Amino acid sequence: MTLGPLMVDVAGKTLTPEDRELLRHPLVGSVILFTRNYEDPAQLAALVADIRALRTPPLLVAVDHEGGRVQRFRNGFSVLPPARRIGLEYDLNEKQGLELARAMGWLMAAELRAVGVDFSFAPCVDLDYGVSEIIGDRAYHADAENVARLSLAVMQGMRQAGMAATAKHFPGHGAVVADSHLALPVDRRELADLAADMLPYRRLIPNDLAAVMMGHVLFPAVDQVPASFSRRWVGEILRGELDFRGVVFADDLTMEGASAMGGVVARAEAALEAGCDVLPVCNRRASVIELIDGLKSLPGPASQMRILRMRGREAPARDALMASSAYRECRDWLARCERPPELVLS
Repeated sequence: MTLGPLMVDVAGKTLTPEDRELLRHPLVGSVILFTRNYEDPAQLAALVADIRALRTPPLLVAVDHEGGRVQRFRNGFSVLPPARRIGLEYDLNEKQGLELARAMGWLMAAELRAVGVDFSFAPCVDLDYGVSEIIGDRAYHADAENVARLSLAVMQGMRQAGMAATAKHFPGHGAVVADSHLALPVDRRELADLAADMLPYRRLIPNDLAAVMMGHVLFPAVDQVPASFSRRWVGEILRGELDFRGVVFADDLTMEGASAMGGVVARAEAALEAGCDVLPVCNRRASVIELIDGLKSLPGPASQMRILRMRGREAPARDALMASSAYRECRDWLARCERPPELVLS
C-alpha cells in the first residue's frame, strides 16, 4: 500500500476504532498530532507506535512544534523559545545566534524523533513585518538574509537529529494582517516586491530543503487564487523558477483562508492540480470522510517518492538521548533563552 495524499488527525490519546478504520484507508498517508493527543512522552511514544503499526509502509506522523506559541507537547519536553528570541540573540552576536538556532533545531527534532514523530512543520521563514496577527514572534527576523541564515542553521540542526525540515508559509505570510485560520489574507504587492519574502527559500532549497508548506494567502497581482491552490505559485515559481524538488504541503484545508475554493473536495482537487503533494485536513472529521468518498484526483509516483523522504531517520530512545552530551549542550543553550536578552546601549 502506498501513502495517500491526506494528512488527518485522531481523536485523543489512544486510537479509537473509527480512527483505526480511517487510518487504514489508502487515501490517508500521514497523521498530524495536537495537544489533545498528548499526556506524557511514554503515552505519546505508544500512540505513535500504534499509528505506525497499522500500515506498511507505516503512516508518517507529524506535529506543529516550532517553539514559542506553537508547541503542542510541553510537559516532559523542552519548552522552546519563539523564533524572535533567537533572532534577538543573533543581533547581539551573530555566531552565537546561529549556534543557538542550530541547537534549538536539533533539540526540537531529537526529542520528537525519540518518541517516533517523523517531522515537525518547521522552520517558519516568514519575515517579521510587525503586522501579522498569526506570525508575530514566530518570525526570526525582519531582514530576509538574517531569516535565511537562521532558518538554515535550524534546518541543519534538525537534519543532524534525523528530521527533515519544512519551510513555511510560501511565498510569505508576514506582510498581511489577517490570520488565514479566520479569513483570507490578501497581499496586493507585485511579484517583484516579494523578492525578500522568497529569499529564505532561495537559500534553503539548494541546501536540500525537504518540504515547503504553502500559505492560504491571495496575491492578486500574481494569481487570482490563494497560493495553496495556484499552479502559478506551486508549478511555475516554486518548482520552476526556484527548482524545488521536495514535498509541497497545502496548509490545512479546513482553514477559512481556503474557503474561497469551495467545499473541501473542490479545495483538495484544486490543491492537487496546483501541484501540492499532501493535503492536511485538521479537526473536522466530517470533511475527511467527505474527501474519502469524493476525491477523484491522486498524485503520481513522483509525489509518492517525495513524501517518503519525510520519514524520520533512526534516532536514540529518550533515555539515551537525555544522557548524551549533545542533549546537555543544547539544554545549556536553551537555558540562555530563559534569561532576559542582554541590553546593549549604543
